[in-house]
Amino acid sequence: MATSGRADYGLLTWPMRDIAAAEGLSLQLLVTGTHLEARHGMTVGQIEADGFAIDARVPMGLTADDPAGLARSSASCLTGAVEALLRLQPDMLMLLGDRFETLVLAQAAMLAGVSIAHIGGGDVTEGAIDEGVRHAITKLSHLHLVTHADAARRVARMGEAPDRIHVVGNPGLDMLARAPAMARDALEARLGRPPGARNLLVTFHPVTTLPDKGLAELDALLKALEPLTDVTLWITRANADPGGMAVNAALEAFAAGRGNVSLHDALGPAYLPLLTACDAVIGNSSSGLAEAPSVRTPTVDVGLRQAGRLAGPSVIHCEADPTAISAAIARAMAGDVPGFDNPYGDGQSSARIVQVLISAPPRDILLRKRFFDGEPPHA
Repeated sequence: MATSGRADYGLLTWPMRDIAAAEGLSLQLLVTGTHLEARHGMTVGQIEADGFAIDARVPMGLTADDPAGLARSSASCLTGAVEALLRLQPDMLMLLGDRFETLVLAQAAMLAGVSIAHIGGGDVTEGAIDEGVRHAITKLSHLHLVTHADAARRVARMGEAPDRIHVVGNPGLDMLARAPAMARDALEARLGRPPGARNLLVTFHPVTTLPDKGLAELDALLKALEPLTDVTLWITRANADPGGMAVNAALEAFAAGRGNVSLHDALGPAYLPLLTACDAVIGNSSSGLAEAPSVRTPTVDVGLRQAGRLAGPSVIHCEADPTAISAAIARAMAGDVPGFDNPYGDGQSSARIVQVLISAPPRDILLRKRFFDGEPPHA
């Protein structure tokens, strides 16, 4: 199993626990990416606090987010990950999602002759380079653990054999179903302040297909948030995407001097309890589409980043315009959504993932892939 930051760790927590506990399976953990970066909260500490042993640490040196800087970091990750895999000799590497460093880990597994199980293939995000990264990881992978039936059909249309595609749901929902509720005083201690009478959870990541990496969209969002002085704004900094440093600089400038704003590198275990306590989640994070419906928190999805992604009825999509965003926030805070059905599953994904792994063919069989030319399944 590999994890590179907050974007995947929370979703992988219960699959990691269940794999470690399953008879016939053993867990090895490779940690890289922002987990090992002080400016992103050094979240490797949370992994250790959760009781997981770390078998390999692969620093990336994420000191810059321009193309050349990310290329240097990727090269460092590739070298370190190959060396780690050759030392650990796993039968399979499990990856989740669509980040650039996840693609690097998939390349490392290919070079080391390790089969790949990939969670989250077949999704669509038209506003980010993650779209191409996700599909590239799919073609390098050998088992596909997808979150919904539409994704399964897309993976099959990419030439992947249907018997290697398994609809398991979003494992992030297992955390909601299985983790004990966080006491109010514990939540306040982690946040550094109590939630207000009204609260919004705000996350904005770079829109990596746009020339300005989404800064104009962010400016529109901040203009819509500015008048909400009687609402506590819980803002998380952006991931280490191209343009992330500029996004974080804008967020820091917005937070400065505003008593109703609480800015965090990463919320860790406090994220889902806070999500539950908030009136709405605002921005362009996938958690607003995948997790928020299950805790009955409305979502305002701003701009292009998540365009095309499956979303339930509690998600309000709006263009990156201050007036449109303000209207959508007012709707969300009033609970003006038609329902909270979650198309990403039921909180039982980890058990399905374990069963797929237990019944998977041996590595030498998995590594022999053939392009599937038949009709995709009708799930």
